[in-house]
Amino acid sequence: MAFNFGRTGRTMDAENVNPRARSSRGRKVGLGLSSAGIGNALSNTSGLSGLGARSNARPLQSLSDITNLQERDARKPRQPLAARTAAAPAPVPAPVPVPVSAGPVPTQCPVVPRRSERGLGLERDRILDEAMDVSNERTERNTRVAEENHARSQAAAEYLPEIMDALFDEEVCCRPRPSYMEIQPDINGKMRAILVDWLVEVHMKYRLREETLFLAVNLIDRYLSSLPVIRRRLQLVGVTAMFVAAKFEEINPPRASNFVYITDSTYSKEELLQMECAMLNCVNFQVVVPTAAHFLHPFLQANNCDGPRHRELIKYVLELALLDLRMIRVLPSELLAAAVLLGNELMARQAPWPRAMELATRHTQAQLRPLADELHGLLRQAPTQALEAVRKKYMLQQHHCVASAALAGA
Repeated sequence: MAFNFGRTGRTMDAENVNPRARSSRGRKVGLGLSSAGIGNALSNTSGLSGLGARSNARPLQSLSDITNLQERDARKPRQPLAARTAAAPAPVPAPVPVPVSAGPVPTQCPVVPRRSERGLGLERDRILDEAMDVSNERTERNTRVAEENHARSQAAAEYLPEIMDALFDEEVCCRPRPSYMEIQPDINGKMRAILVDWLVEVHMKYRLREETLFLAVNLIDRYLSSLPVIRRRLQLVGVTAMFVAAKFEEINPPRASNFVYITDSTYSKEELLQMECAMLNCVNFQVVVPTAAHFLHPFLQANNCDGPRHRELIKYVLELALLDLRMIRVLPSELLAAAVLLGNELMARQAPWPRAMELATRHTQAQLRPLADELHGLLRQAPTQALEAVRKKYMLQQHHCVASAALAGA
């Protein structure tokens, strides 16, 4: 940032301009110092050589000052030679030379042995390893803190009571009719169970979220509660419900062509899109409603499950209930609460339904007991059923093989 004092005028970078450039007692000089300020600054530099020191001394007025000094020295009376001789100092004797030996001069500093290059390398490696350990530990700690902060912010703990109140209120509004099979002339509950079992396999193939599966089953039941469907169109209703639910719940939902392919091209893409329009009109575009999967995370967090095996067992019981048409009559929060109670009993908890779970689920153990017994019956009957998609899913290692463990515990 240079200064330009050309003919066109003086320019200066705005960063370097002193805002107090004009002094209240002097004219503007240089870079914001007045003439009086420069004089005061130089006069205060006591004990310095150069311009500041010379400014305090009285300058010589003319060459006659030096001449007057010589004349004053000439006017002084000269002392006699004897007095000057007596006053002269005694001569200093010359130093006696010390003989220098011809041998080497002994050194006073001890000789430090040099370390080998291998020793220096090992020491350097040790220091680097310690520095890397400290750096890795600091990085892991920062990563762990960042993950905890992110999880805490995503949980929205300050809004959780209001969110739960809204879920409990809205789950009552958009419920399918429990007896809707009475208006269906061409399908029955067993066909619905086959459809849901096949959708579990589709859900696994595309690795979709739990909310997608439960919302798809909810859309199927709500559509069948309003309109009659013939048998050969039932699979189209199911795949369309999964297609719509994936759009709302997934970040990267499968394309329409993927769902056409999964039906072995039984239906065309145009038929899929037409059924999507019909389903959205049937539910009045109110797609997302509370399901058991939406209550899952807060209930499991309140339950303080013993580990991932405990959580997977509750999910296994909950997905078995999707196949049973009788469970439509139960509210999603009540169904999940009964599954949690059954899971706690199978895990042999000392207190299967503590006070914290009563407050979180808004159901007592006595209220949930009949439903928990029904779910326990579904769990015992699962190995003998022809529909095996849910049981095979939870026999995988990624789900901790809870289907086999649940059979042993039942």
